[in-house]
Amino acid sequence: MISPQFWLLAFSFGICGFTTSGLFQTHLISHGIEHGFSEMTMAVSLGIMGATDIAGTIFSGWLCDRFGKRWPMAIYYALRGVSLILLPYVESTGQLMAFSMVYGLNWLSTVPATSALTADLFGKQNVGIVFGWICFAHQLGAALASYGAGYLHGLFGNYTLTFMISGLFALAATGLVMKIRE
Repeated sequence: MISPQFWLLAFSFGICGFTTSGLFQTHLISHGIEHGFSEMTMAVSLGIMGATDIAGTIFSGWLCDRFGKRWPMAIYYALRGVSLILLPYVESTGQLMAFSMVYGLNWLSTVPATSALTADLFGKQNVGIVFGWICFAHQLGAALASYGAGYLHGLFGNYTLTFMISGLFALAATGLVMKIRE
């Protein structure tokens, strides 16, 4: 049987995929257009997320090397959860761009922490296969969010419930990573 530490990493990283790739790369532009933003504004929003993601991911690696992996990762998931819960209430372009910066800073910030924890917990000789399965969980989460968000949108006509659920999942991931031992 695989260790509980594996499952904590896999489930939290599955939530990462659920709250990033599957949700945003599939549904963010549609959500923004439904809220009155233009396609160009939403494209700029994604561009800002991508640009701030670079800084956030590099800074995450630096933080994890100096202060441990668990606490920064918990903060990333908590920040992501709160920002997702607030997203349906973003009404102005300024608010959207502020959201994009905050969200972008932690888009891939979980990757350095998750991969480093995988190496610490399972050894460098096993990191390839173990992290591969953890990444599988990420992609499974992304697929579920992509489909689930579309399904809920079809039922309710908007993405509000989807972002609320995603935010709560991210907050749950905060609790999961706090149980990982370093």
